[in-house]
Amino acid sequence: MRVEHQIRAFEQVFNSYDGTQPLHRFLFTYFKQHKQMGSSDRRWATRYIYSFFRLGKALFKEDLIARLAIADFLCNQTVSLVIEAKLPQLKEQVSLSVQEKIALIAEQYPLFKLSDVFIFNENLSKDIEKQDFYESFFIQPDLFLRVKPSYVAQLVQTLKEAEIVVEEVSDTTLALPNGIKLEKILPSQKYYQVQDLSSQKTGNFFQPKKWDYWWDCCAASGGKSLLLHNLEPTVQLLVSDVRENSLNNLEERFGEAGIKKYQKKVLDLLQNNDQDLHHYEFDGIILDAPCSGSGTWGRTPEMLYYFDSHKISYFSKLQTSIAGNVVKYLKTGKPLIYITCSVFKQENEDVVTWIEENLPVQLEKMELISGYKDKADTMFIARFIKK
Repeated sequence: MRVEHQIRAFEQVFNSYDGTQPLHRFLFTYFKQHKQMGSSDRRWATRYIYSFFRLGKALFKEDLIARLAIADFLCNQTVSLVIEAKLPQLKEQVSLSVQEKIALIAEQYPLFKLSDVFIFNENLSKDIEKQDFYESFFIQPDLFLRVKPSYVAQLVQTLKEAEIVVEEVSDTTLALPNGIKLEKILPSQKYYQVQDLSSQKTGNFFQPKKWDYWWDCCAASGGKSLLLHNLEPTVQLLVSDVRENSLNNLEERFGEAGIKKYQKKVLDLLQNNDQDLHHYEFDGIILDAPCSGSGTWGRTPEMLYYFDSHKISYFSKLQTSIAGNVVKYLKTGKPLIYITCSVFKQENEDVVTWIEENLPVQLEKMELISGYKDKADTMFIARFIKK
């Protein structure tokens, strides 16, 4: 039977995966190694494994395939063979809202607790609205583009001609369904950047001035630097990261965006970098800190299953250490922008408290950007001013 074939393929993928690498990378390698799997097999195996992980640890003692059927029912608007086989009484309700489907599962399975989807509840930042946050894991986040305002109309037309559903979120932001192969439709990134909606909102805290000199100290592939440059094109930039390959990706993105004047350095911010930075003074520092990434688990739901809570304290120590090492290069009266894509208070409010108590800065404002309401990532940002 086809359903047994699909279940066997899911079980083989699940049993081969241990959570040590991102699921999308694992699947890419796995499918290359198992070329006997056709496109339909790959598509269903991908749907099932992502749906399964979105259930987190809810109903953990239930049979594996029963949990798969429940997860697939909650996460999708179209029926599958697994739903038909294991939840036939609910297959007609698959197109209901997430809230309605959760209520149906709770009726069928009295041990179902929505809070078990995200078991790190006591660690959540205080402004997280838990019910909405838990429900968001059953909804695939969108793909967001930050677009130059003068190019929005042309971009929307191109996407619609390619039969892509597109929503104009603002005069600079478009939302598309996830999984779109943009490079085939929009080969040049000169007029747009792929950037999550919440990440775009962090720009409200930057407030750069003409000819400022800013340091994006954990720049990765440069998303925040590109946003900063868009806000104020005259800003001079130093970008750094501990990973040289990330800076190579940044260099490619900067080239496509037409940014040519900037400095870049490979720096380990847990070390003393005075030899490289002894004469530098900055008008602003962006610390987009290494973190658990828990605000992005809607995109990487495997972390709901495999994340170990002891890592939270590891990241918070990393964040305070980096903050302590970079603030001395900031001019008096200038901003330190602290950002995480975490929902954990130990990485957010607790780090803010530590920074205020231990560094010569004063908190100006902070915000939890609740992307779980907008099919986006959830982020945290705080703006400090150097005393």
